[in-house]
Amino acid sequence: MIAEERMTITEVAEKIGVVPKTIIRWENSGKVRKAKRDWRGWRVYTKEEFNDLVSFVETLY
Repeated sequence: MIAEERMTITEVAEKIGVVPKTIIRWENSGKVRKAKRDWRGWRVYTKEEFNDLVSFVETLY
């Protein structure tokens, strides 16, 4: 996977209009899939995972 195809939790949160802590809460409660981690232990999201999060947010509003 090319690095440009991955997004950090901060980038994802900004794009969907929430704070990163909200995504972490959704993961911990099982509402969304847990993100994969990179070599540093940081959450990374692919385009597909990002689209899944967008779909989830759309069900909320």
